Amino acid sequence: MKLAFSTLGVPGTPVAEVVRLAAGNGYQGVELRVHPEEPVHLGLSSLERADVVEAFKAGGVEILALAGYVQVAAEGDDEPVLTELSELVKLARDLGASYVRVFPGGGDQEQAEADATAARRLGAAAPAAADMGVSILLETHDSHRAGLDAARVVATVGHPRVGAIWDVLHTWLAGEEPAASQAVLAPHLGYVQVKDVASADDLTPLALGAGVLPLAECLDGSGPETWVCWEYEKRWHPGAAELPGLLGAGREYLLRLGAPKQ
Repeated sequence: MKLAFSTLGVPGTPVAEVVRLAAGNGYQGVELRVHPEEPVHLGLSSLERADVVEAFKAGGVEILALAGYVQVAAEGDDEPVLTELSELVKLARDLGASYVRVFPGGGDQEQAEADATAARRLGAAAPAAADMGVSILLETHDSHRAGLDAARVVATVGHPRVGAIWDVLHTWLAGEEPAASQAVLAPHLGYVQVKDVASADDLTPLALGAGVLPLAECLDGSGPETWVCWEYEKRWHPGAAELPGLLGAGREYLLRLGAPKQ
């Protein structure tokens, strides 16, 4: 497996320090949270974008994805959603990121309507993303928590530059078995997001392997080209342990899970 971590786990940390943490702990990539409170956001100038690229290049670390907050299934006009998504894709192109993450956010609509809204917007954004060498990935989250839900939308779009992120917490919360999630998401999978928690009622992030999520089952069959990203939700749980001190052990844990079965 190829390993990354999300900057959601180190909120507000300067880019140079993020690169140092990744390289120093054996992570090949980073998922950058794109938000106004973070060093990487949609308002970066051309020079600032170039500086980010240079920092990652110097550290030998890949920018796996930009984690944006576009909600492609949300109720309302398409234009503001597509405008923000376009800006996110352009930022990914400028930074050399393979993927952009989007959320469903369709909880204010009936399922069929939310599906249609998401598929329409993703389909509209896909050609420009393809021209820029970027793929748009719909995360298993909120209104489309199960792998089956995300896969249904992505399959409807039917474009090679539109895929899915498997957030293993959300498929687990949906009651979907890992094998079922894997089966429906495999044709569309960009990468897997892993994490661990104590229970469905306590989502405070834990060190990998310290909680209840079936991580071994989720990563069963992962190959050497499979990207696995640790999304440690420190930003939403400030009382959680600091991520930097957990990164080394987390890497070793994931590599053990991904080791060939004897």
